[in-house]
Amino acid sequence: MNEEKKVYAVIDTNVLVSSLFSKNGTSNPYRVISSVLNGIIIPLYNDEIINEYRDVLSRNKFRFNTDDIENLIGAFIAFGMDTDRTNVNEYFPDKDDAVFFEVAMSVETAYLVTGNIKHFPRKPFVVTPSQMIEILRANRLIE
Repeated sequence: MNEEKKVYAVIDTNVLVSSLFSKNGTSNPYRVISSVLNGIIIPLYNDEIINEYRDVLSRNKFRFNTDDIENLIGAFIAFGMDTDRTNVNEYFPDKDDAVFFEVAMSVETAYLVTGNIKHFPRKPFVVTPSQMIEILRANRLIE
């Protein structure tokens, strides 16, 4: 696949959590993560994001398999792009969410995919998993 056909996106932790809870693999969060694993979406990350993924996914309340967590994070690192933050002057209800927005801002064409859209400034690149799937369809990257 051509590099220009790929989509860059920061994937919020809640999308990973939702995808791991998907029972039949048809949920939009699951489809977003599948698009990462299939090389359609290039995940953007930095150490803070990777650390949050590991911390949240390892919480006892989720009971996710440790190997599954490490395999998923390993795939993000292997297929993704370690990216610096771009400092922005925006308000975040939870300051820990800023890193996801700021990493997305560092790549001009990147999206931020989140199930908690209200936690971020209203910008065209901040999208839900459902909207991300529609973007991939519109660009003929998935059916």
